[in-house]
Amino acid sequence: MTRTARTLLFSTLLFTACVPARKYEESEQRNRTMQAEVDAANARARDAEAALENIRTDRDLLNKRVGELERDTTVLGTSLRQMTVQYDKINALNNELLDKYNKLLAGDRSENRKLTTDLEALRLDLMNKEDSLNALGRRMGEKEALLRDREARLAELQAELEAKDRAMRELKDRVSAALTGFEGKGLTVEQRNGRIHVSMENKLLFPSGSAAVDAKGRELIGKLAKAIENEKDLNIVVEGHTDTDRVAPGSAFKDNWDLSVLRATSVVRILLDGSRIEPVRITASGRGEFIPVDPNDKAKNRRIEIILAPDLTELMRLVGE
Repeated sequence: MTRTARTLLFSTLLFTACVPARKYEESEQRNRTMQAEVDAANARARDAEAALENIRTDRDLLNKRVGELERDTTVLGTSLRQMTVQYDKINALNNELLDKYNKLLAGDRSENRKLTTDLEALRLDLMNKEDSLNALGRRMGEKEALLRDREARLAELQAELEAKDRAMRELKDRVSAALTGFEGKGLTVEQRNGRIHVSMENKLLFPSGSAAVDAKGRELIGKLAKAIENEKDLNIVVEGHTDTDRVAPGSAFKDNWDLSVLRATSVVRILLDGSRIEPVRITASGRGEFIPVDPNDKAKNRRIEIILAPDLTELMRLVGE
């Protein structure tokens, strides 16, 4: 083969190979163009769907707002109708008042005089009632002031009672402490009804059938006197009690009354001897056999009771005011 033929053959083959390569490149270019168009279309579709969703949302909001406006319109319509009814009533009342006013203006002088007289009588009646009300107000003020005064006195009385009760509790403790060696041996110390009761069986004080206090009894009464001698606001009652046995014939005592009084008097004298107790604060009394503490125990009934009571003079003053 000649050189020219070979060259021609090579050129032919090269041309044949180049033609499919261009077609492929063109095809690829068309594919890329189409893909770009598809992507753009998809993007527009997504935008369209988003816009559609926004439109739907706006539509729902508009529908909701329309419903609210319809309800508001209904309420306003109801209110308007009610206001119209009220206006009609007010207008009718105004017309009625105008009519009455016109009739009053058209009335004759006699009716006007009667009306004036009635008004004057009504004014005087109101003045009288006002005076009565003012007088009642003054009386109420006086009663309120009196009530405040009474409340103040009641508070003062309550404070005084509490102070007396506290003082009596403290006194009971002192008396119990002073007589601690005798309690349970025929002696008791109790606080009852704001008073202190010191009860001593006769065996602690007197020999049988006697009104003279023995040495042991003098010691007991002396301790009690020292415990209470500084109490300036204290009233002391000494009571003698006996059992139901009759006084023996030929005795120095006429009867149980006489015996109980003399025993009480003996105790009073010992309380006053050697102490600063004021005699004016002591009372001696005989109760005989008539106030037993135990009908079945004569020994307990034979006793001296010393009753310590607070001076209530100040309380009585407060109550009496």
